[in-house]
Amino acid sequence: MTIELSALVKRADHYLNAAKIADYCPNGLQVEGRGHVRKIISGVTASQELIDAAVAAEADLILVHHGYFWKGENPCVVGMKQRRLKTLLRHDISLLAYHLPLDVHPLVGNNVQLAERLGIAVEGPLEPENSRNVALVGSLPEALSAAEFVARVASVLGREPLLVDGQKPIRRVGWCTGGGQGYIDQAIAAGVDLYLTGEASEQTFHSARENGISFIAAGHHATERYGVQALGDYLAREFNIEHVFTDCPNPI
Repeated sequence: MTIELSALVKRADHYLNAAKIADYCPNGLQVEGRGHVRKIISGVTASQELIDAAVAAEADLILVHHGYFWKGENPCVVGMKQRRLKTLLRHDISLLAYHLPLDVHPLVGNNVQLAERLGIAVEGPLEPENSRNVALVGSLPEALSAAEFVARVASVLGREPLLVDGQKPIRRVGWCTGGGQGYIDQAIAAGVDLYLTGEASEQTFHSARENGISFIAAGHHATERYGVQALGDYLAREFNIEHVFTDCPNPI
């Protein structure tokens, strides 16, 4: 089966409510390739490695969380950017990217998909007054030690996370996939036992330690692998086309 590119993009844009979410990059179709889609390759970031994998797999469209054209970046098409775009255009492959819309979606979003795998029951946004609701708060069905919970995270994500152990049982959890370490203050205010994100800043250690909570940095890439997979699977079901997730390992 094949589907028109325009129809697939329209469905994805609508499903993620992309036009109504302010972001740091354009969401949706970033590079236009051939007019029909038979096979989607998804991945976290539109790196050269992922593009080359899509070429080898004879994919028509690449679906990612981290695409191109970020605010503040050099707009010139030179170097790495030129090589990536040249490969896409030479092989007539489209690039479809969703950043914050894929973080916050209630079904296929990175945050809810990670919670499902870690056994966290979602209660709601960490910041109810924030219209983007990027970070979430929830609870575990039973209290775990920080060591027990970090072992679960390591098993699910396939990598050893960084842990600051607050030395108390973990029941209430706040989290934000990717580079969400800045939400730790809101997590502390919400009364969580543990805050989990992808990355850590130097001051994150002190915030967690001095406020008596545990903190886990589980990897930006590792925590954001699941939303794009879920979105790719949704589009594949909707249009009866092929979808393959390709994980290009990244230790960050």
